[in-house]
Amino acid sequence: MLRLIISRLLISIVTLLGVSIVIFAGTEVLPGDIAQIILGTNATPEGLAAIRDNLGLNEPAHIRYFEWLWNFVRGDFGSSLAANAFGNASSINQEIALRLGNTVALAGAAVLLAAIPGILLGVFAAIRPKHLINRVVNTTSVISVSLPDFFIAYVFIAVFSVQLGIFPSVSNVNADMELAERLHRMALPVLTLVVINFAYILRLTRATIADILSRPYIEMAVLKGLPTWRIVMQHALPNGLGPLANIVALSFAILIVGTVVLEVVFVYPGMGRYMVDAVSRRDVPVVQACSMIFASFFVGLNFLADLFAILVNPRLRYPK
Repeated sequence: MLRLIISRLLISIVTLLGVSIVIFAGTEVLPGDIAQIILGTNATPEGLAAIRDNLGLNEPAHIRYFEWLWNFVRGDFGSSLAANAFGNASSINQEIALRLGNTVALAGAAVLLAAIPGILLGVFAAIRPKHLINRVVNTTSVISVSLPDFFIAYVFIAVFSVQLGIFPSVSNVNADMELAERLHRMALPVLTLVVINFAYILRLTRATIADILSRPYIEMAVLKGLPTWRIVMQHALPNGLGPLANIVALSFAILIVGTVVLEVVFVYPGMGRYMVDAVSRRDVPVVQACSMIFASFFVGLNFLADLFAILVNPRLRYPK
């Protein structure tokens, strides 16, 4: 067990290391001069030289990469380039501390509201594939998966905000708000994510349970005359806990990364909007920090899902 955990942990660390190289290299090869972009059209050669020296842009790329990676491991994300260039140092740590909780709360609420009905209906769809409810749900899920998330968001704004006036179209929450008001303003982005993620969880759950129900030990249970509920509860679901945990963890990770567009649409103060604003300003440290945090969440949640699968499935602990 310990050997499996260590091996999965090493794989996660190597994956993050590879992602860090891709992120740093990707921001390095972007066209344009960062100092020129920061100072604008009125930049002088002396000012450009001072900015490059102040921001450490004159150092070789590999040295800046290792310094950036070491600072990230220590939890120091540095300062915003655009703010630091004009003497108004803005700590990325402080901004992320304010925004990361908003993004996690948005994704967490969405995956919770989508996972419970998605798993239940996915199990029902696997057991009764020809039922009318199954066909309706499958058709609805295909439509929701096919539509872009921003399109669904604008439809909800037009219906629930403009026409009905139930929810606000701008989700500008803050720490001083009461919980009820905060939830009210988060309703539309959460509802959008639920519609998208519900279909994803339902389809994966149906495929997972259907695969388990086609295995020989399930067929033997059917031949013995066991009732359907007992076959599902005592045989199918225990063997499907690991894959279902992976589905939920992957859904949560996808939602955290996938809130970027919706946070811009709903003006939600989360990590996604912070990253988009940084891209428009060519604020490379902010883009690198947000990208690495998103990648860390994605890899970390998959690591936890693998551990859960190992714990609930003895066959993974004792491979052939």
